[in-house]
Amino acid sequence: MATALQGFDAEFRDLEHYIGVITARIWEGRRIDDIHRYYSAGCAVETPGSVSIGVAPVIAGTLATLRAFPDRRLLAEDVIVSGDASQGLLSSHRIFSPMTHAGPGDFGAPTGRAVYARTIADCVCLNNRIVHEWLVRDQAAIARQVGSHEREVAQAWLNQRGGFHKAAMPAAPAPYRSLIDGGELAQRYAEAYRAMWRGEGFAAAAALFDEHAIVALPGAQTAVNGAGRERFWAGLFGALQPQQVDIEHLAASPRGDHVTRLAMRWRARTLHVSDGDQGGQGGQGRYGRASGRAVELLAIHHAEIEQGRVQREWVLLDDVATWMQVLEVQR
Repeated sequence: MATALQGFDAEFRDLEHYIGVITARIWEGRRIDDIHRYYSAGCAVETPGSVSIGVAPVIAGTLATLRAFPDRRLLAEDVIVSGDASQGLLSSHRIFSPMTHAGPGDFGAPTGRAVYARTIADCVCLNNRIVHEWLVRDQAAIARQVGSHEREVAQAWLNQRGGFHKAAMPAAPAPYRSLIDGGELAQRYAEAYRAMWRGEGFAAAAALFDEHAIVALPGAQTAVNGAGRERFWAGLFGALQPQQVDIEHLAASPRGDHVTRLAMRWRARTLHVSDGDQGGQGGQGRYGRASGRAVELLAIHHAEIEQGRVQREWVLLDDVATWMQVLEVQR
């Protein structure tokens, strides 16, 4: 029998159980006050478009989401765990959310439309609390399913908020240190992306991915072969030229059925420099005509590898936050 986590309530068998239970209590059970119990007072939460500190913004964001999507559910697809209870554990939690756009909020007046979107939340957990979090949601999927577009939503948010304002994310509290897994599979996966970021093409990824790998992409899109996957990345980095890319977290976790699950979080500092049509946008590139603006990307991936080849992958990027940076009026 699994023993309780060090420093956590005795009811929790392991971190996956902890994350599953508290998510169900807060969201499925609508026990919003439990956020005080399971988030530290100084918890920093970063999304691609914001950084917040403390419990109050987490509660406010939860309530705002429930006003717009009152039946929203958080269905766990996977929790990839790394670290330990003494140095700090990290749960990379992939969530699939069905919901109905039934109330006013960030996505405008209610449309009554059914919406499905994914989120991945990387949570540092110590002593029964989430103490640091990085969260990426597929906001473009929500925008499109309520009948809008990520560019339109981005412009509306810029107008409402007076521009794009994002504070620096503080470092995770000690003793936690981000993991960069040195294992062969994790490093092969990371190197395939490093080669792409260096402008060396897709050969390394082609050797790693199964020819029929299924890849979930931003905007609730899906690629089912190498051509579709390469078209996405060519469009993204054809429009946004990487200046610096850092892998902030990389973890491999074997599963009993001969599957290795991978979680990778990365941050890219880019320039919006190209209006080429690599993204299939009618001659204007994935993010419109080149603006020369600096754009930061924060992304989280999950992948499943069997027999040395990636069979399934989930790529989480927030295209609303990207468009906000592209459209931001220089002040």
